[in-house]
Amino acid sequence: MTMGKVSLEGLEFFAYHGFYEEERKIGNRYSVDVVVHTDFETGARNDVLEGTVNYELLYKIVAQEMEISSKLLEHVGKRVIDRVFKTFASACKVIVTIYKHNPPIGGICRFAKVELEQNREDASSEVEELISKGEEFGLPKAPLTDEQLRITEDFFNLPSSGFDE
Repeated sequence: MTMGKVSLEGLEFFAYHGFYEEERKIGNRYSVDVVVHTDFETGARNDVLEGTVNYELLYKIVAQEMEISSKLLEHVGKRVIDRVFKTFASACKVIVTIYKHNPPIGGICRFAKVELEQNREDASSEVEELISKGEEFGLPKAPLTDEQLRITEDFFNLPSSGFDE
């Protein structure tokens, strides 16, 4: 296995994010860094784009998520992470940093930033947490069938759970 990182740094966007409605109306300048830890083995050995993280596609994922107005930058970052895992099977870990330039805090501040980091294996624990939370809403807490488990794994692009074996 040949591990490495694909990074896009200093991506610039004008977007409509913020807790206050006014921020979501007038917009602001944002910068984004995204780092994807991945297995380069196929790309390194075979010189094929399919064996790595295509940074043009990575940029498009970030740009599309930045276009969706959100109250919290944390929400935007999480959506980026989820899409990266869904799009790139070789991605092992994703780090997203979003900078909000001149945030409205009542003083001088060059930028506020949030940084989110997630490993692929943590995504499977999120699925289990969602299932347990379903109980709070009156949904039955029953074990997943093999088919439901496969669908969940496919949706989150997770490695097989081994239940088939």
